[in-house]
Amino acid sequence: MITPASSLLVADIVDRFVFFLWPMIRISALLMIAPVLSINAVTVRIRVVLAFALTWLIYPLVEWPALDPTTPAGLLEVFNQVAIGALMGLMLQVAMAAVVVGGHAIAASMGLAMANMMDPNLGNVPVIAQFLVILASLIFLGLGGHALLLQLLLESFHLLPIGQSLLSLDAMGHLIAWSSMMFVGGVLLALPILVILLTVNIGLGVVTRAAPTLNIFAVGFPAMILAGFLILYAGMNSIAARMQWLWMSAFEQIRMILGLQ
Repeated sequence: MITPASSLLVADIVDRFVFFLWPMIRISALLMIAPVLSINAVTVRIRVVLAFALTWLIYPLVEWPALDPTTPAGLLEVFNQVAIGALMGLMLQVAMAAVVVGGHAIAASMGLAMANMMDPNLGNVPVIAQFLVILASLIFLGLGGHALLLQLLLESFHLLPIGQSLLSLDAMGHLIAWSSMMFVGGVLLALPILVILLTVNIGLGVVTRAAPTLNIFAVGFPAMILAGFLILYAGMNSIAARMQWLWMSAFEQIRMILGLQ
């Protein structure tokens, strides 16, 4: 038999669960899409535990509305929270996609476009692109990108309160405009190497014209691969700086969406 005291306890637990559910929805959506945290190595169990831990830390810092998720307004708010978390993650994924595009361009110019490997997160990508993705992930962690992301996540609950503001279409348009950085950032990342390799190609063309009997396939491919690796090694500092710029630009775009600027 349920006593009034136990009924009050059950009702209080249900209310606390509803309050706890709202921040966890936004945090879970972010963890599913954000770079580094969304890779297959971070399993679903780890993400659930991490989302629960982050929600437990954020819960006492914000006043949560008494909004029933089973009502039409509550269901609309659930989709809104998923959209906000996913949008924050997608803004960072654009920077990661720019690194992949730059790696594809470098590998194609070096003659390693066919040297692919299967990445469970990115699909079939060249080995150069995979190397750059690993480097970009290390730079993201070295910059404290995970800490910056958590800070933006906490501030998003103050700037986009639950139950008070819906994600506008302007934010979606901003994401579409920012997605052009996939190509612009990839070109900027690979441009120094592409220019030097183009110069090497021109030199090989001059040599082949001067000595028609020279087998360009036997000489050109090894020369391009060797020159590509040497240039990649020499330009690693500029590539790392460009990756850092991409990450910081992505965080600035998130701040603009959240209304921090």
